[in-house]
Amino acid sequence: MLAARDLTKQYHSGETLLSALDGVSFDIPSGAYVAIVGPSGSGKTTLLGLLAGLDTPTRGSVLLDGTDLAVLTEDARARLRGQKVGFVFQSFQLLPTLTALENVAVPLELRGDPRPESTARDALARVGLTLRATHFPAQLSGGEQQRVAIARAFANQPRVLFADEPTGNLDAASGRLVIELLESLNRESGSTVVLVTHDPALAGRASRIIRLEDGRLASDAATDHPRQPSPPPAATGA
Repeated sequence: MLAARDLTKQYHSGETLLSALDGVSFDIPSGAYVAIVGPSGSGKTTLLGLLAGLDTPTRGSVLLDGTDLAVLTEDARARLRGQKVGFVFQSFQLLPTLTALENVAVPLELRGDPRPESTARDALARVGLTLRATHFPAQLSGGEQQRVAIARAFANQPRVLFADEPTGNLDAASGRLVIELLESLNRESGSTVVLVTHDPALAGRASRIIRLEDGRLASDAATDHPRQPSPPPAATGA
């Protein structure tokens, strides 16, 4: 599903050339659940942006579902993301003037879904938020806002979901529920999940951990985390 080949990203700081990533290569098969870890400044978020086509590498390439992102224009990459990619961010990225239902429906409308509201309601039901559909983000807890973001990300049935520190702004209980939802939806939908986190316990729940250090690939190994079915989310929850 994803192939990174010699990914390198460099920046100029005055006359100094800095490398955020240096020669990173790996493959991620369809349906995998992968955590990318490493200390601050190791290149995790830079790597995620390159894999998702949000940025372009200085050297190397990314193949997303067989498509070389380097040969696409910016508009073409945006179309590909709309068709095949979902995102979950630490800061939720919900539109404050729209309800939970409307936040989930917007990308469906942009994609041309014939029944965006119905699809959005189904997505909210999957994350246990049917009773909160008409609430605005300010009326929702942090955990509920992140569950709306997850519903929005999975509503398009993406081939790949990228999650950047999705529990970073949540308390422990809410964060645990969010991760259980990501695991459950990964199993149910078959979407590939690529998760960036600084939390070793959270990373250990993935089936594979890619570790970066100083912009380089330090290790890439499978875990022995048992993938047990997650309990269904509560109707409102944290």
